[in-house]
Amino acid sequence: MATSSTDSDHDNKTYQNMANFKRYFHSFIGKGHVSDVLLWRNTRLSASILLGVTAIWSLFEVYEYNFVSLVCHISIIVMLIIYITYTMAKYTQWDLPDFEEITIPESTFKWLYRKTNKLLLKFYYIASGEDLVRFLSTMALLWMISVIGSHFSSLNLIYLCFLCVGTLPAIYEQHEGEIDYLVSKGIRDAKRLLEQFDSNILSKIPRGQVKEKKRN
Repeated sequence: MATSSTDSDHDNKTYQNMANFKRYFHSFIGKGHVSDVLLWRNTRLSASILLGVTAIWSLFEVYEYNFVSLVCHISIIVMLIIYITYTMAKYTQWDLPDFEEITIPESTFKWLYRKTNKLLLKFYYIASGEDLVRFLSTMALLWMISVIGSHFSSLNLIYLCFLCVGTLPAIYEQHEGEIDYLVSKGIRDAKRLLEQFDSNILSKIPRGQVKEKKRN
């Protein structure tokens, strides 16, 4: 009976943790154009962004292209394309394109603004030490990231983070049930292994008795 009650408690805690993770996941993704890109609902746009970032990464990391030279060359190519388009439109029946319509949606900046503010507020709350466990775990996580980052260049690390952000949310949404099952099963198995290690090894280690101090 004790084992079954313990398993049920573990299942309830695991379910609560998965529910909290889903809530944080959906709040991070949000709604609008950004969520459509991250969840690959607009497949062409998401694939184009991923291919574009991969091409830029390969130019800098593989071909060791200079950033200033790349910006200048891209600007030259874009200016030539615009010039040729306008020149051809003047001597043909083409309608002059309205380049003022090529704008970044305002919702994108609003999403980035909200997420940045939430991140700053959460960082301030964690750094204040109100939740000591979260403070220590965040410090440990940042230290691990710094160690990992020391073995990669900044560009490779940024590209790896972009790949994770651009692919993992879509994979999780498509296979949410299977991933939740595997994660919950892994958490339960890890807790059982820790309990067995504690009962079979740690609990059998002899500990000296602490003598009580004599009171005057």
